[in-house]
Amino acid sequence: MRRATVLDAPPAPGTSAVRGDWHTIARLLPYLWAYRWRVGLALVCLVGAKFANVGVPLVLKRIVDALDLKPGDARVALVVPVALLVAYGLLRIGVTLFTELREALFARVTHDASRTITLQVFRHLLSLSLRFHLDRQMGGMSRDIERGSQGISSLISYTLYSILPTLVEITLVIGYLVVNYEISFAAIALAALVLYVAYTVRVTEWRTQFRRQVNEQDSRANTRAIDALINYETVKYFGNEEFEARRYDENLVARMRAAIRAQTSLSVLNVGQSLIIATAVALLLWRATAGVVAGTMSLGDLVLVNAFMIQLYVPLNFLGVLYREIKQALTDMERMFRLMGEHREVADGPGAHALALRPGHAPSIRFERVSFAYDPARPILHEVDVTLAPGTTTAVVGASGAGKSTLARLLYRFYDVGSGRIAIDGQDLRAVTQASLRAAIGIVPQDTVLFNDTIRYNIGYGRPGASQPEIETAARAAQLHDFVSALPQGYDTSVGERGLKLSGGEKQRVAIARTLLKDPPILILDEATSALDSRNEQAIQDALRRVAMDRTTLVIAHRLSTIVDAEQILVMSAGRIVERGNHESLLRAGGEYARLWTMQQADDALRTIEPAETADQAGEGAGATGEAAEATGETGETALLKFSAQA
Repeated sequence: MRRATVLDAPPAPGTSAVRGDWHTIARLLPYLWAYRWRVGLALVCLVGAKFANVGVPLVLKRIVDALDLKPGDARVALVVPVALLVAYGLLRIGVTLFTELREALFARVTHDASRTITLQVFRHLLSLSLRFHLDRQMGGMSRDIERGSQGISSLISYTLYSILPTLVEITLVIGYLVVNYEISFAAIALAALVLYVAYTVRVTEWRTQFRRQVNEQDSRANTRAIDALINYETVKYFGNEEFEARRYDENLVARMRAAIRAQTSLSVLNVGQSLIIATAVALLLWRATAGVVAGTMSLGDLVLVNAFMIQLYVPLNFLGVLYREIKQALTDMERMFRLMGEHREVADGPGAHALALRPGHAPSIRFERVSFAYDPARPILHEVDVTLAPGTTTAVVGASGAGKSTLARLLYRFYDVGSGRIAIDGQDLRAVTQASLRAAIGIVPQDTVLFNDTIRYNIGYGRPGASQPEIETAARAAQLHDFVSALPQGYDTSVGERGLKLSGGEKQRVAIARTLLKDPPILILDEATSALDSRNEQAIQDALRRVAMDRTTLVIAHRLSTIVDAEQILVMSAGRIVERGNHESLLRAGGEYARLWTMQQADDALRTIEPAETADQAGEGAGATGEAAEATGETGETALLKFSAQA
């Protein structure tokens, strides 16, 4: 069951949500402050655009008044309207010019802030412990990052391009009405604005729950879809396409219902807004018409008031959408910022230094009474005490769940030990930087997952920047070069999602080549040849033995025949070391290791005497399907045929 985290909790209502919104804005401000001069110039352009916009109705009023001719004014009429029309056109151009200048100046601020924050979240996620990533669902988290990044752009854009300009324009219009007309004009306009904003905010707050439900169901649907697509083969193995489609559709239906409620509530919002605007404009025009009839106002004043109101209420007509989008942007940003606030279970301590190793010398590794538990209720390791001598190979064997792979994870410091300590050349792992520690260790995991890129990229990932000859040398050592060279695209062949275009053995050889290219002083082999066919296994084992000669090596094995040359063999059971020694001494002891050896020897003997036709049938099956599998022992030729078919 997935562990609940703070990200799954719904936002708190009321004042807590308000405080959260302001806290989110406060976290965004430092990124904007880095471009303060651009922000300042953009605000100047914003004010200039609004002055020009308010000036348009004023010039229009003058034009109308100038055309209200009286006897003998014909000569003046030929000059004044022309000048006013030129001014009108210049103001219109000025609005566009200042607006575009504002957007050009602020575009870099918006996009750079979004890029910087998203990059910080990505780096922070990479720095979190393995436990966090095992507990999270990647589909939902990726949508949180995506929406948070978009939320930054939306918040800045809506605030600078819509909300702030509208507030400036409202201030200018109300101020002009107060100075030049009866107070009733300003009172009607201001009352309508207050009522409009209050209604919009109230209804939008009510609608937010539906938008939140839409987003939640969208994230859940996306998580289920990605999970099913990533596990495509498992879905196919069990014929559960319809089952997965039904699970996906459950979230789609829930999202659809929430979206319908959101759309219906939007209609309620739009009708109420239109009613308030229509009533206010009608009242203002009534007052202006009465003024014209009474002779206290001109026709130009009537046109001015009408133009002001239309010009003012057009942007306000989108206030509900803007308010909702801003609230949603704040919510999305808050979820992304919470990711940045996730506690680093494994972090470099204050004053952590780089791991100091002697050049050209293999280090010693010491597990000192190490105990560990993923869950406090279920301990995994119990006071494990062992030393890996410099330049030697230590193998760990035992039943599944004995704690073998946990030793490798603790050595990599994916987790911190519960008690005791792990030291490399006497240096506690918790006192050195994680980057320097992991740079000194190479691993060939049992379950190899590759990037959806080329073979060259996946081998070169062991040491970014490695040359092609270096990559090919590592591939040769891993018995991979001949296979890759026979492919139509060679090292540029794509391996597919998680490397699924390669067989298990081919993926494992890529992992071996990648580790050989890294050339670390410490080597971890976690069933490094488990997916190889018998023909290639011996060659790879010989290559790994040569590579391990000058390194301190930890081998996690199930097949005891692969570790008979190890200087030290540890037998683990229930998180404890129950036997230790070399191959001969453990056989003489007649304990657990001797029992496991006898069982595996008997299994190997049974495989040896299997009828030849069984192997022939397996080979024919592999040739018919073109699929590489460990049981059939795929050759480079069949792999080439598979890649050609896929291409």
